[in-house]
Amino acid sequence: MNDRIRAPRIRVVDGNTDQQIGIMTPQEAIQIARSRGLDVVEVAPEAKPPVCKIISYGKWKYEQSKHQKDKGKQKGGKVKEMKFRINISPHDYTTKMMHAEEFLDESNKLRVVCQFRGREMAHPEIGMRLMNRVIEDLKTMAHVDMIPKQAGRAISMTLSPIAQHLRHRKFEKPKVAYVEDVGDEDDDDDEDDRTPHVHTLSMDEILSHMEEDDGRPKRRH
Repeated sequence: MNDRIRAPRIRVVDGNTDQQIGIMTPQEAIQIARSRGLDVVEVAPEAKPPVCKIISYGKWKYEQSKHQKDKGKQKGGKVKEMKFRINISPHDYTTKMMHAEEFLDESNKLRVVCQFRGREMAHPEIGMRLMNRVIEDLKTMAHVDMIPKQAGRAISMTLSPIAQHLRHRKFEKPKVAYVEDVGDEDDDDDEDDRTPHVHTLSMDEILSHMEEDDGRPKRRH
């Protein structure tokens, strides 16, 4: 900046308009900058000749900081985890989808986990159907980073948000904050979901009512 610039000649750009002023010595650029109450800031030292802007140093630092924050947002925020059981009810599935869209719209990645307990382990295909259904329902918000894979008693996958201008929500925005079940995936088989808002279907109901095309439970006639 200013007197610290060592190159004999520099390309000078107006920091307000981004228009080139010309190629000159650093001393000439400093004279122009000081006449405007500004600084000469080297922005591309590797260029030939180096590129410098006539701009307020404080303003330049602020723009650099803002650029780094915006860049970080584009890369994504945190990785959120959402757990499913294969006997999740339609109501609870919809609620989770609302929150999944909310997470993705905040530029977070989403790790989706389908957990098995007891004799559910005999039917991993139901878990895969559920994961594919999640992918389909969130395709207007995310793309698949890591395809569904089974490891032990769980199937997991990772989704990343698509570009913001392409996002479109299918589910209503949630009215309350999402609180994740933090139980260990190796919980005992005889443990049940005891939270009062969770509605589940029995394994027999799932197997007897599962549609072959998309894994959604059918209504009993």
